[in-house]
Amino acid sequence: MKAFTYIIKVTKLERNPVYKREREKMSDNLAPVSQQVGRPVAPTIGQTGKKGNKPQYSPGEKSFWKKVKNQKALIFMSLPFVIWLIIFRYVPVFGWTMAFQDYKPQTPFFEQEWVGFKHFRDLFNEQTFYRALENTLGMGILGLIFGTLAAILFALLLNEMRFNKFKKFTQTVSYLPHFVSWVIVANIVITMLSISGPVNNLLMSIGIIDNPINFMARPNMFWGVVTAAEVWKSTGWNAIIYFAAMAGIDPQLYEAAKVDGASRWRQMWHITLPSIRPVIIVLLILNIGNLINIGFEKQMLLGNNIVSERALVIDLYALNYGIGMFRYSFGTAIGIFKSVISVVLILIANTFARKIGEGRVF
Repeated sequence: MKAFTYIIKVTKLERNPVYKREREKMSDNLAPVSQQVGRPVAPTIGQTGKKGNKPQYSPGEKSFWKKVKNQKALIFMSLPFVIWLIIFRYVPVFGWTMAFQDYKPQTPFFEQEWVGFKHFRDLFNEQTFYRALENTLGMGILGLIFGTLAAILFALLLNEMRFNKFKKFTQTVSYLPHFVSWVIVANIVITMLSISGPVNNLLMSIGIIDNPINFMARPNMFWGVVTAAEVWKSTGWNAIIYFAAMAGIDPQLYEAAKVDGASRWRQMWHITLPSIRPVIIVLLILNIGNLINIGFEKQMLLGNNIVSERALVIDLYALNYGIGMFRYSFGTAIGIFKSVISVVLILIANTFARKIGEGRVF
């Protein structure tokens, strides 16, 4: 209604003849001055001097070495991390050469037998690999969807809380599971889901089931159990970045929405979520890149012989069928496959985000 009233006022003002005359006078005064014929034009910066001379810099432009000198403190502070990154992230990439060798630890590197893509062909010809890939993608997609939704929802609800002391207490408690070892988390989950555990007792007490369910012996439930444990463990920690993004939202937007009569739900839907959408997209792209790198700790600790087929993931496959069987070259080929797939997923997600005009990584 306010916007409609404003449009009517502007329309009436433009029809006023006095307003039209004043606007035409202002347009004449602001008209660009045409260049007079025959008057020489002063050369601009970079056009002076003879051919081959160095270009002249504008007063506000700094050379590369001046920028380095001005930021030397920051450079020295970041130097240890750059060195750490090179030593522990880039130098080990040289070990990828083992995937193209029949590597034997007792043989010197330059005397190893080169076999080309033999280990990759063996990898793609094994049916167990495809079962591990299926389980990895299945649990990775479930963790991505429910983990992201849980973190965003938790951050939104906590952001709407007005009791600051209880809010800080809840926020602190939600971080704690992230620092708990997966060994302890697995024991908690197995105890909670046992036949005599609290979950079965609760379900029987409210009449949902008549007999206890052995959750840990149901292969079709294993993905759900792992996803639920992952969401419980990481929701509070993953919500930190969303808290930070919400703290940067301009409070005047909420005040304007209150004046217009927007409810708390409308403020959350039309202000909070659109404001943190670029952060959500960037984190989603990074998580998609790690879709295949879900680890093996929770699957190994929560799994057993009954659900072993549903618990086998790529990392556990590399451990059991690669390093565990002294097939170091085969295990390296699995690692290269994971890295390539991760890079491809990041590029696809980032390209899609760029096309829809949302936040992107690069």
